[in-house]
Formats: sequence, structure tokens, C-alpha cells
Amino acid sequence: MQFDFKSYHVRSINAADQAEKKTINQELKDFYASLDEEEKKVFNVELQRYLLHEVGRLGSDYEAIKHSNA
Repeated sequence: MQFDFKSYHVRSINAADQAEKKTINQELKDFYASLDEEEKKVFNVELQRYLLHEVGRLGSDYEAIKHSNA
């Protein structure tokens, strides 16, 4: 399974308001609920990988900005 976490992330960032964010979050919850147990395991691993990648990227971006302003 290859889930496109980035599309949900970008949609949430660009949501017009909290109601839209809530709708997007519910879509994700509904999708997760539709998975069988094995698919949920894969989904969770992919989500962790995505989050680690994004946090790492944000850290790198922060450091680059911090050093360019020094």
C-alpha cells in the first residue's frame, strides 16, 4: 500500500477553516477504519515514515534558515 499522506497534509495546511480541517481529518479516519488489520499495520508504518521524513526536513530547513540569518 502506498498512501499519499502528503496530499492530506497539504489539504489540511490550505484548509479555509477548522471545519474544513475537521472534514479532511474525518476522511482520513474513515479511510483508516475501512482497512483490515494487516493494512492498518502497513498504514501506520508508512505514516511513521512520512512523519519522520517531514520532521527531519523541517529541522533541516530550520537549521538552514537559522544559519543564513547568522
